Amino acid sequence: MYRPPAFREDDFKAQLALIEAHPLGLLISQGANGIIADPIPFLLYPEEGEHGVLRCHVAKANPQWQALTERPEALVIFQGVDHYVSPAWYPSKAEHGKVVPTWNYEIVEARGKAVVFHDAAWLLANVTALSDLQESRRPKPWAVGDAPDDFIASQLKGIVGIEVPIDTLVGKVKASQNRPAADRQGVAAGLAELGDARARAMLDLVKSRGGA
Repeated sequence: MYRPPAFREDDFKAQLALIEAHPLGLLISQGANGIIADPIPFLLYPEEGEHGVLRCHVAKANPQWQALTERPEALVIFQGVDHYVSPAWYPSKAEHGKVVPTWNYEIVEARGKAVVFHDAAWLLANVTALSDLQESRRPKPWAVGDAPDDFIASQLKGIVGIEVPIDTLVGKVKASQNRPAADRQGVAAGLAELGDARARAMLDLVKSRGGA
């Protein structure tokens, strides 16, 4: 990933926080017929391994797990908030007009060698943990145990587990840090004027990087 110095995010805790806040990762591997990419919800175990461990499952019909069995090198991309940035928000537009549109975003790349699991106990633990985490936000959470045991057992036969011990994490945050102070404040004002949830999320990120 191309990372100009202004946009580097090397804070390990911040990288892990982005993964936990945006767990739908893009799992990428090299298959026999080319590159395979699938959006997959992941669970992060930050205390395991040197840099943490990622776990997920895919459908048994998905060729991704077979590709990772043969070539275990995996890349997982997690993207946080993003937003278009209009050059009209820059005060420098009125000064010289030498401005162009851009896009702000935050992203983390995780790389490691994947391990594939078919064990029913591993799979049950993974789907239970994933469900429990997401359902915990609901007032009346659903649980895997709410479904009949034989039904769950049949569902487990249709999936394959994947674990990626993280070898490297690379982060990037592009939040107008490279612009003059007045332009950063203009971006913040433009986002605030839009006012929708996506704009507010980016506004918070821009402010955290000294944008207002």
